[in-house]
Amino acid sequence: MDATPTATLPPAKGQPRAVTRPGDRIFFGLTRGSGILLLLVMAAIAAFLTFRTFSAVSQDHGNFLTTFEWNADATPPVFGIAVLAYGTIVSSIIAMVIAVPVAIGIALFISHYAPRRLAGALAYVVDLLAAVPSIVYGLWGALYLVPRMQGLTAWLNEYLGWTVVFKQSNPGTAARSLFTVGILLAIMILPIITNVSREVFRQVPKAHEEAALALGATRWEVVRTAVLPFARSGIISASMLGLGRALGETMAVATVLSSSPVLTAHILDPAGGTFAQNIASHFGEATNFGRDALIASGLVLFVITLLVNGAARLIIARRKEYSGANA
Repeated sequence: MDATPTATLPPAKGQPRAVTRPGDRIFFGLTRGSGILLLLVMAAIAAFLTFRTFSAVSQDHGNFLTTFEWNADATPPVFGIAVLAYGTIVSSIIAMVIAVPVAIGIALFISHYAPRRLAGALAYVVDLLAAVPSIVYGLWGALYLVPRMQGLTAWLNEYLGWTVVFKQSNPGTAARSLFTVGILLAIMILPIITNVSREVFRQVPKAHEEAALALGATRWEVVRTAVLPFARSGIISASMLGLGRALGETMAVATVLSSSPVLTAHILDPAGGTFAQNIASHFGEATNFGRDALIASGLVLFVITLLVNGAARLIIARRKEYSGANA
């Protein structure tokens, strides 16, 4: 009796496919090595920051986490990150509140509403904005945005000052505040969030949109019921990319913000500071101990970034929905 060939079953779901060809083995080894190398680089950065942090924290005269002052000339020196952490987080939140809705709206307009020629031109402009150097944004913010924020800050102080958040202690002063920095950061991260969201919206299966249209949905209902649920994970990822740049932005913030060791809930007052701006301002003139303290503040920013990205991954994992893309 002739032997009949036996069919090989595909590997079970979740198990890697058997690698047999030499090219496949080489590619598999390269990808695995790249992933391991990335983990090693991250571990090396964390180890370096931690090692340099211990020498600074052990000699710090104040409490590193709660002291407001950052004074390398004091005897003994005093370094605290409370104001820097507050300024970094508040300015980033302001930027995200402004940038995310606008970026999603622009991305939806380019991908689903605008004519093809107009969509191409807008996409090109957004790409150009993403390529503008930070120092250019900083100079524009200092020379153009800050003087023109006077009217807005005065209006917010007059009509929303009762909220404490929008109260200005010294009306008429230059608008070199966390609020102005937040607006500048929103403009800077807008192209990043827009570009990623636009590409995610383009990946929505046409079958989903056509099914919604066949059921009598309007264009907005198609976007609300088919496009946004499918792209939710991508929107969160795009927002986290923008937040990462907002947390670590240096030159633009240093050019615009008038920092001081004052922690206040009034975001219109010229006070506060950010980690990156403080490092850029003090690193050149810092002593060896002062540089260790700046590296320690960098470690805190590193940890905050990891926590933010970890939280984003948890949100994506918990809110992931079935779609035609992962069937």
